Amino acid sequence: MIRQELLARQLDEGIAAHFEVGRRLRVLDVGLGEGNQSLRLVRAGHQVTGLESDPALLDRVRGSLEREPEGIRERFRVVPGSGQDTGAHFLPGTFDVVLCHDVLDQARDPHSTLAGLARVLDAGGLLSVVIPNVTARAMRPGLAGDWQGTLRALGGPAAEGAEDPDRFLRLESLTSFLARIGVPLVRWYGVGVFAPGAAEDAENAENAEARVDAEERAGRTDPYRAVAASLHLCGARG
Repeated sequence: MIRQELLARQLDEGIAAHFEVGRRLRVLDVGLGEGNQSLRLVRAGHQVTGLESDPALLDRVRGSLEREPEGIRERFRVVPGSGQDTGAHFLPGTFDVVLCHDVLDQARDPHSTLAGLARVLDAGGLLSVVIPNVTARAMRPGLAGDWQGTLRALGGPAAEGAEDPDRFLRLESLTSFLARIGVPLVRWYGVGVFAPGAAEDAENAENAEARVDAEERAGRTDPYRAVAASLHLCGARG
C-alpha cells in the first residue's frame, strides 16, 4: 500500500535523525491493526510490542507472525489492550519509539491517551502520531465531485462560542499539547496529498514508484502537506 510505504519512509527518517545507526530499538505500537509497520520494524531487528484491543486483528497479526522465522517471532510481543492501558502494562521510559497511528481520533480520552504514551517513552525517544486531517476533510469528496459530501464536510457556520469537536486533533492544538507533555513536535508530514485510496493494481511499476515519490515530496512541502488526508506528527522526548 502506498500509504504504508509513505509512513515507513517518514518513520525511518525520524528514527535515523534520533538514533545511531544499527541500534536495536524498543518499539511500542498502540493500535497495532494489521501490524504493517511493526512487522517491518521487527524484521529490521528491533524489539516490538503491539497493543491491540480488537481480537480479530490480534488473531490476524498472530497468524502473520506464525509465517515468520523464529528469531522474528521472538522479538514481537502482542498484548491485548488499548492506548488507555499503557500505564497498566508498562513502566515509564520503557520504549525508545512509540507508534500511535490512526488511534487518537477513536480514543475515549485523547488527552490522557497521548500523555500515557509520552510517559512510557524513554529520554531521547520518538513519538509517531498519525491522525486524520480534520482541517482539510472537504478536499477528498470535493476532488471526487461529491458536492453533497463536500458541503457536509465543510459544515455550517460555527455558532459563536460553540465547542469545536475536532479541536484537539488540529495541528496547532496537538503541537501545543505535545510540548506540554514533554515530547515537542520536531517534524510533521502530510500523508495522501493527491489521491489516497485510489486503485493501485492497474498502475505499472514505474508509475507506482513515481506516485510514491510524488506523494512523499508533497507530504513534506507547503502548502501541499496541509491538505493531505492524514497528518503524521513526530515528537521527541528531550
